[in-house]
Amino acid sequence: MCYNGDMPKIVDHEQQKIKVAEAAWRVIRRSGIEQASVRNVAQEAGVSPGSMRHYFSTQAELFSFSMHLVSERVTRRVSAYSFDRPVPEVARDVLRELVPCHEESRSEMEVWLAFASKTMSEPSLREHADRVYEQMKHAITLILQALVEYEFASKTLRVEEEAVKMLTFVDGVALHGLLYPERMPPPLMEKLLDEYLDALCKKTD
Repeated sequence: MCYNGDMPKIVDHEQQKIKVAEAAWRVIRRSGIEQASVRNVAQEAGVSPGSMRHYFSTQAELFSFSMHLVSERVTRRVSAYSFDRPVPEVARDVLRELVPCHEESRSEMEVWLAFASKTMSEPSLREHADRVYEQMKHAITLILQALVEYEFASKTLRVEEEAVKMLTFVDGVALHGLLYPERMPPPLMEKLLDEYLDALCKKTD
């Protein structure tokens, strides 16, 4: 068969959605979430505003997908760790993924914080934020259980209660790292996390 025209461009729908979501991240980091309109995000992504409806029917849908993409990437990195070395080392690495210690995590957390500010008015974002909280608490619970099982922490440790305390502490360190980067640089964040774990591991029977 003879064909003289240009071959049609094949667009990967999911990859295009990710491209648009990453464009939304850049707009949010640069100008704030209030500037992440469909038109501004389309311009940043290099697509026409009209074509955006093929990927996201509403701004809320775009925000929901973009928020999910942030949590998915963090979860993927955290899930990559396994207990094939001393548990405290794994715990330190996992906790450092939850604070802005490097540019990738800082970018993700700045965007996450912006979305978190919208959760009071966007039920879909609230639901997703709640799911992510439970996922992070579950990951920390597994770490604490391993610390107890391998006798790095006391067998009397109240794991569920400690998981909430640890997650609250990590969230506080992360927030200070985002809002006050000069006062809370990465080395200090890492030091605080290490000291928390060290104190926990000293509480053995």
